[in-house]
Amino acid sequence: MRTVIQRVTHASVTIGGEIKSQTGKGLMILVGIEDKDSREDIEWLAKKIINLRIFDDENGVMNRSVLEIHGEIMVVSQFTLHASTKKGNRPSYIKASKPDIAVPLYETFCAELSELSGREVATGEFGADMKIELVNDGPVTILIDSQNRE
Repeated sequence: MRTVIQRVTHASVTIGGEIKSQTGKGLMILVGIEDKDSREDIEWLAKKIINLRIFDDENGVMNRSVLEIHGEIMVVSQFTLHASTKKGNRPSYIKASKPDIAVPLYETFCAELSELSGREVATGEFGADMKIELVNDGPVTILIDSQNRE
């Protein structure tokens, strides 16, 4: 699983002109899934994200997790995170999972984050044309790929 994690002051997902979900201070997570991703990847990645110390403490040092600040989490599927740009100028998405594999993994990932955080996770809609709005706080943006743990 490949993720882009952004520390945000707020975020929202709009589909067809209607806001589907929105959050306040916390994390916006874009996630791309490939066929070799597993339950182990989900568990490792969710624990890693939930415990990332990227929020400021009282001294202005990034030393607190989303749990410690009681922050909110939004997760949006994004197959384009697996774009290959090695040949030509048109990206290939051959590594991105098809919906029959990706949807259950995406839903499990969201459920795992919800369980670990103790609160509902806001989501987009898998496969929909979504408009994402957010204010990246910092900016702080972290890339994590469960296939590159070392």
